[in-house]
Amino acid sequence: MSRYIFVIDADRCIGCKGCQVACKAENGIGPGENRNRVFDVGPTGVFPDLEMYFLPVMCQQCEEPACVAACPTKACRRNEADAVVMIDAETCIACRACERACPYGALTLNRERRVMDKCTICEQLRREGEKPACVKNCPGNALYCGDIDDPDSAVSQLLAQTRPEHIHKLRDTGSHPGNYYILRNAAWQDLLPRELAERRGG
Repeated sequence: MSRYIFVIDADRCIGCKGCQVACKAENGIGPGENRNRVFDVGPTGVFPDLEMYFLPVMCQQCEEPACVAACPTKACRRNEADAVVMIDAETCIACRACERACPYGALTLNRERRVMDKCTICEQLRREGEKPACVKNCPGNALYCGDIDDPDSAVSQLLAQTRPEHIHKLRDTGSHPGNYYILRNAAWQDLLPRELAERRGG
């Protein structure tokens, strides 16, 4: 079985939010809804020794997704072919249990269709052999996507070339997030996206 994830090179992210815009355009995401978000982390330190970086956050493709466990209709499921967490619109009742369960704020309500929505790593593009919209449109080449179980994939190669102390994951609250973050030039801040959102008022 393949296991598709993202690897985010935070040192290359310029905080332009082009990934958010591309995702919304490709997937028809409405106003106030997001499948991914870019957070400002910092600045930290004391002037003139300050550090800051940008943190793109999308579905973490967890090994034991809290959203799947919380869904009362089993609409939220982990795809057998590529391990990508999906939502079946036909059985979703928009109760938002998955949204409340996710520690990474990765699910959103599609108000027009009245179903829950989330990153699918652009399943429709991957079927055509294309990269996800966020990856294709990142001007800093900060986003990578691929099969982490394939040693020749872009994500596996990037991680293999990076020193272990520069590789991070978002805090594990029990669901075992799959995505990796690379940060070489600043101190990694162990903050959940919800904590980051609260810092800046939502």
